[in-house]
Amino acid sequence: MKTEFKNKVSNRLRRIEGQVRGVQKMVDENKYCIDIITQSSAIRSALSAVEDMMLENHLSEHVIHQMKHGEEKKAVGEIINVFKKSKKK
Repeated sequence: MKTEFKNKVSNRLRRIEGQVRGVQKMVDENKYCIDIITQSSAIRSALSAVEDMMLENHLSEHVIHQMKHGEEKKAVGEIINVFKKSKKK
């Protein structure tokens, strides 16, 4: 994983971590349920963006490497598994 990409993902995850702490505080303080749900939805969207970034990185680095080195079956299998997991959401 390239350093610049790793930093982007790490920064996003730190922001998400802060959002989760914020939601925990909202629950502790008995905030309005709809406000908590709204924040929870934002967290889910942020995590989805991280997944998209990681998939793009995987495709552009690892899958290309696998294809060039005769590991097509492995590359396809990994992508199919990720796709199947994402459909279970």
